[in-house]
Amino acid sequence: MGLTWMAWTWQTATFFGVIALLLVAMTVWEFASPGGAPRRGVLGIETTRGDRLFISLLGSAFIHLAWLGLVGPDLWWALGLSLIYAVAVFRWV
Repeated sequence: MGLTWMAWTWQTATFFGVIALLLVAMTVWEFASPGGAPRRGVLGIETTRGDRLFISLLGSAFIHLAWLGLVGPDLWWALGLSLIYAVAVFRWV
C-alpha cells in the first residue's frame, strides 16, 4: 500500500509531525511531572493536561476553518490566534 492516497506536501507532513511531537511532549511531561488530579477551570468541567491539549487542537481547527471561510487562505494570523487560544486553554480551562 503506497502513500499516494494523500497529497503529501511539506505542509501536510509538518502538520502531522507537529501533532506527533505534541503527543510525545505531553507524554514526556506527564512522566517527568505527573499532572495529578484534574482541575476545574472557567468552563466548569474537570480537565487534565491531555484534555486541555485536545480542546486546544479542536478549537484551533475551528479557528482555521472560520478564517478560511471568512478571510481567505492567508493562515498566519489564524495560527497566531490559535497559539493564543492554546495558551489560554492551558492557563484557564
